[in-house]
Amino acid sequence: MGIRSLLRNAFGRNKSAVAERDEPTVPQQNTGPAPEVAVLPAQATTDTIPDPGPLGPIPGPTPGPAPKPDPMPEPEPAPTPMPKPKPIPQPEPVPSPTPVPEEPEPTPRPVPKPEPAPGPQPEPQPAMPPRDAAVSLTKVERTAPGLVSLYKAAAVSLEKQGLTGTRAAVYLVLDRSGSMREYYKNGTVQHLAEQVLGLSANLDDDGTVPVVFFSTDVDGVAELDLGSYEGRIEELHSSMGHMGRTNYHWAMEAVIEHYKKSGSTAPAFVVFQTDGGPYSKPAAERALCEAAKLPLFWQFVGFGDPEGKGFDFLRKLDDLPVPEKRVIDNAGFFHAGRDPKSLTDTELYAELMVEFPEWLAEARAAGIVTG
Repeated sequence: MGIRSLLRNAFGRNKSAVAERDEPTVPQQNTGPAPEVAVLPAQATTDTIPDPGPLGPIPGPTPGPAPKPDPMPEPEPAPTPMPKPKPIPQPEPVPSPTPVPEEPEPTPRPVPKPEPAPGPQPEPQPAMPPRDAAVSLTKVERTAPGLVSLYKAAAVSLEKQGLTGTRAAVYLVLDRSGSMREYYKNGTVQHLAEQVLGLSANLDDDGTVPVVFFSTDVDGVAELDLGSYEGRIEELHSSMGHMGRTNYHWAMEAVIEHYKKSGSTAPAFVVFQTDGGPYSKPAAERALCEAAKLPLFWQFVGFGDPEGKGFDFLRKLDDLPVPEKRVIDNAGFFHAGRDPKSLTDTELYAELMVEFPEWLAEARAAGIVTG
């Protein structure tokens, strides 16, 4: 017995078993039960080794689902390609405006030559004063030709205020205190007197103006008329001597007395000129309040520095309460400045007539003015 047989017997294996082990298991088709394999008994050998007996059949693999084939190796992922850069959005092209056809150039016109700058406009004056003026234009032209322009300018101002045909006596009160000296010397007071005379010719039947000069007391009383006015103020002023202080109430009382003696019931318009406040303020206030019961309107006109403290009293006098101190408002005030002659005639008459129409209506309503 060879070594191979001995080994086979020692381990109880035969060729069939080894062959089954060595051969790969191949799935058999289902053709019925496998034939039994006969196992030959082992031959006796001289060297007897106890035979463990025949080995049972080596159990084959448990039938079941076919083994899964080894998974195929996954292919290596291809490298991720670099993304292409996104295109930068370009702005949409702006459509070019539709060309507008050019209009033909107009035929150049000849350039007019510049007109010379207009000079100062003349003051508006009516060709003829109203027919119901107190004094006719013809009379003024015949007796006082130097007052024609003033007469016309006053007529325009009265017409604007609706006072055409109104009848009123006109008074002029002039300050002769020492500070007024220059205004007399340079003709300013004379000029004011002529302006008042032109107004009187429109309001008073004969155009005569009573004039009261005052300072510390009443310095003199005179009259201006159409036939005698040129240089008249300087002549009267020079004859009155010393120039004193300023006291309103004496002049106011002189006007009141003159009006009462005249016997007139028509309204009176008093132009009261001064360059400062009075020394006796209570007396001036008392005289104004008593005169409020009469048909007398007082228009105060200031000469000199507009900021002068003396004019504070006149502003207060203009605003005295009604009816606590006077039955109606019977006074007005305006300042003519340092150079009153620089005011035009139109400007002066407009200022003089600011409050007079209102007073006239109130005086008639109160029964103070009956004409």
